[in-house]
Amino acid sequence: MKPLCFVALGDSLTEGIGDPVDEGWRGWAALLAEGLGAREGAVREGAAHEGAVRFHNLAVSGSQTGDVLDRQLPVALELRPDLVSVVVGVNDTLRCTFDIRAVAARLDEVYAAAARHGAQLLTACLPDPGAMLGLPGALARPLARRQRAVNAVVHALSERYAAVHLHLSDDEWVADRALWSADRLHPGERGHRLVAARFHALLAARGLAAGSPPSCEPQLPSPTRSASLLWLATEGTGWVARRCTDLLPQLLTLAADEVRHQVRGSSARLDLSATHAVTAALAALTVAEQPDAA
Repeated sequence: MKPLCFVALGDSLTEGIGDPVDEGWRGWAALLAEGLGAREGAVREGAAHEGAVRFHNLAVSGSQTGDVLDRQLPVALELRPDLVSVVVGVNDTLRCTFDIRAVAARLDEVYAAAARHGAQLLTACLPDPGAMLGLPGALARPLARRQRAVNAVVHALSERYAAVHLHLSDDEWVADRALWSADRLHPGERGHRLVAARFHALLAARGLAAGSPPSCEPQLPSPTRSASLLWLATEGTGWVARRCTDLLPQLLTLAADEVRHQVRGSSARLDLSATHAVTAALAALTVAEQPDAA
């Protein structure tokens, strides 16, 4: 019996940041892998126990959709995976080069390649970083709008490729601080365990998870509010600066535009424009796939 091969692609969320073990990170994907096999449980990097799971985590902190397409996907396909998770997009929203049409095209290419190779896709929509960091409204709303656009694309493409899709952008998930690490941007151990358990339930419903679901109870205590505030005061500003160096001037411009529309009572135009951009991005993919269509 061939072991199931599970390959995880994405950024820091999938890399496991926020869920420390020994001297590294574990994360939701590794926890999920442990619950997929019927016998031995998951083992890292290619052990070939019958009925077990070969798990490869190719996710790298800071990755954008282009990194997944150009660097991670080719390695993943060489592993001949049965299961591929693709959870990415937040870092794209933090760049001045953000273009929802380009994001949609990259994700479509990644999803299509995995599907062509017979792999089952796992995807997720994500909360926006502005809400997680508690940025002021004028700064947070442009980022939220971008993340909603990415999520809309992920929703549409997940349906197109019959992906197992998990909703992680709901208010309940975002508001429960016990699920998040001190940095307020990555899940803590409890959050990673919850993501793994939710994916496991969805896979089990399709007959794709033969093992026991991951426990949702953490082994380490959740970070305190004071720890979160300390991180924000000491490292948080630096993290945002590193991720948003090229975005900050543009974000200030977007914030000023946000305020102008709010004063005029025309904020709905910004939302409508973002919706049209998503529609155009998805329509472009349809045209590209059907060049002979009238």
